[in-house]
Amino acid sequence: QVQIQESGGGLVQAGGSLRLSCAASGGTFSSYGMCWFRQAPGKEREFVAAISWSDSSTVYADSVKGRFTISRDNAKNTVYLQMNSLKPEDTAVYYCAATVRTITSSRAQYNYWGQGTQVTVSS
Repeated sequence: QVQIQESGGGLVQAGGSLRLSCAASGGTFSSYGMCWFRQAPGKEREFVAAISWSDSSTVYADSVKGRFTISRDNAKNTVYLQMNSLKPEDTAVYYCAATVRTITSSRAQYNYWGQGTQVTVSS
């Protein structure tokens, strides 16, 4: 059973940066596609970014493209989300998830989920 733990959330002013981390255990991390989703109060959980296991190719939501960067360190079983130029609308709980299949922006594609970390961007 794969276990996922996010960290790095917090409160930041608009225009600032945060780096989220996602540590995975209990599986072969290098064979998992990894992603980040987020959920704001009263809204659906939405896709943010994903990175493949095979060639570290990436996919981003249009709303974060050019501001957020997803990366992975297979030696540390960790995936990161570097968030720059943060906006108040980025405020949400950020979730990390893993899949044994091809990465997509679909929530249903991901088998294993963490508990989330809160990111709050003040204006």
